Amino acid sequence: MLLLNECAKAGVIGLAAAAVGAVAASARDQIQIVGSSTVFPYTQAVSEQFSNMSGAASPVVESTGTGGGMKLFCAGIGESHPDLTGASRSMKSSEYELCQSNGVTDVTEALIGFDGLSIAISRDNSADWDLTLEEIFLALAAQIPVDGKMQDNPHQKWSDINPDLPDSPILAFGPPPTSGTRDAFVELAMHVGCESHPWIKEQGLAEDSGWVKENCSRMRQDGPFVEAGENDNLIVQRLNADTTAMGIFGYSFLYENLDTLKPVKINGVSPDVETIGDNSYPISRPLYFYTKNAHRGVIQGLQEFIEEYMSEEALAPGGYLSERGLVALNDSDRAALQEAVITGQTMNAK
Repeated sequence: MLLLNECAKAGVIGLAAAAVGAVAASARDQIQIVGSSTVFPYTQAVSEQFSNMSGAASPVVESTGTGGGMKLFCAGIGESHPDLTGASRSMKSSEYELCQSNGVTDVTEALIGFDGLSIAISRDNSADWDLTLEEIFLALAAQIPVDGKMQDNPHQKWSDINPDLPDSPILAFGPPPTSGTRDAFVELAMHVGCESHPWIKEQGLAEDSGWVKENCSRMRQDGPFVEAGENDNLIVQRLNADTTAMGIFGYSFLYENLDTLKPVKINGVSPDVETIGDNSYPISRPLYFYTKNAHRGVIQGLQEFIEEYMSEEALAPGGYLSERGLVALNDSDRAALQEAVITGQTMNAK
């Protein structure tokens, strides 16, 4: 949620200007952006467009992961701290409190669109993959129901889970715990898959969100699930090298590599712009960026960069971000977003 607070914003900007004013003559001339590897290609595209149109130095965009980006973003105000951070989930209350404690008290939240959490495999793999969320949970969870209790996951092949699945080893490359993609995958795929398991439903545990979070969140550490870091391009390279391996990443990375990769269907549905947009694809999520408003008017070009990110050329259906896989907001939501972000409306407490 966003809340306009012009008085508070003016006060913070004034304080920031005083703090940064002493070094204004030598202030950096490049915008600094950190955050989600999923949001990275969209921000990079806006950065290139902004630089080409304005002639300004291209912003420095680093893929640090959502959690890592929040830590950097919330560490303080001034030219030694990032101006924006991308996120593949909304800011947590603990991160909001960290920002507040470090004087980052005026932040604008921008929900830029939607993304599907894709599971992909090499096109050289001949199987027609179609998994349920329960099968994904049974393949990748650290513990699953076995003989009436939760035990270490014994499954080594997909056919161990369902004899109709290929008789090939379970191997999935995915994001680390610091990644917003990991957070979203656990919540949208692992938890839902866990809740759909017959034994868990019979025990009445599927309705206990605390039990599900405690028992169904941990990924395997015995080989079938491999944490591949924050660089999703490395996962793509590994899938091209091993035709039996699967990768977990945002839809944009699948979209950009459809010549060598194909999607694994989830409940019979493949991820694409239509299925993510109408929520028929089961594991989709919103994408965000967060702006440090105290840096507007201090860091050269920041306001203009934000306006480019909010432009119809970028965000609208058929815009250059949708060409890279972003699923656009509807017209009314997008108009409200553009107004709020361009004017720097302050987000509410989490």
